[in-house]
Amino acid sequence: MYILKCYVCVLFNQSFFRMKTCKTKQELRSLLSILREKNCSVGFVPTMGALHKGHLSIIKKAKKKNNIVVVSIFVNPIQFDKKKDLINYPKTLDKDIELLKNVRCDVLFLPSEKEIYNDNPTSLSFDFDNLENKLEGKFRKNHFNGVATIVKKLFEIVEPNKAYFGEKDFQQLIIINKLVKKQNINIKIKKCPNYREKDGLSMSSRNARLTEKQRKAAPFIYKILKKVNKKFNNYKKTKEINKWVKNKFHKNSQLNLEYFAIAKEKSLKTVKIKKQNKKYRAFIAVFANKVRLIDNIQLYNK
Repeated sequence: MYILKCYVCVLFNQSFFRMKTCKTKQELRSLLSILREKNCSVGFVPTMGALHKGHLSIIKKAKKKNNIVVVSIFVNPIQFDKKKDLINYPKTLDKDIELLKNVRCDVLFLPSEKEIYNDNPTSLSFDFDNLENKLEGKFRKNHFNGVATIVKKLFEIVEPNKAYFGEKDFQQLIIINKLVKKQNINIKIKKCPNYREKDGLSMSSRNARLTEKQRKAAPFIYKILKKVNKKFNNYKKTKEINKWVKNKFHKNSQLNLEYFAIAKEKSLKTVKIKKQNKKYRAFIAVFANKVRLIDNIQLYNK
């Protein structure tokens, strides 16, 4: 049920609107405690910056359902399995701040690495019932422990009513749901659609690293996924589809396939034979030279 904005939240949005920026946990908690005393609901959108329209669509969705929306920007070092990826991750803070102001983000949480990890950026260890070892987990060692560690820390700092995540990182979304359930965290996780460019390329901060030639080639990924969706209704076994996808990328000089899999939506278990009335999704990871692109699409099982 939609919660009407309380008087204090309205005043907060109107009279302050300059977006509030908090750089410390104490500063953010103090601000939010005042608002919670007046029954203001808090929505939370965690990001690593390099914002694009996909992020903004999530923020807009959060604003429709919450009195106050907090967006965090923090490039989490412990979820990168390669130091070069961390170093090369796009950093566009000035542009990000302007974009957040344009969509009337209420609060920006902008902590330093020391503020989050106190000079000890190490991952906690979680058990996600083997979800963390499938698909992305096979190629990115300890990645999801790093993701879960920062998400848990941010949840403890912000204490939102709802938190919003995109289906672009579908495995991450499933794992965060598992985190909330296993850790008994009282936050509702809301999924948001994968936001795409006009040519179908899934929006990602990494897209900014693509050369012009690579950018023109990248929509091929979504074209393949759409054809997979059609083929999925014609084949009972997934082996034929897997072979077809590998062959298509083998012929593509700009894109190198890292993996393609058809898996169950809830368990992420890859399947060999599809069954009726089950939900499946196709997952893919592709390299454009050194830029790694991921995507996924729900498969309609008729």
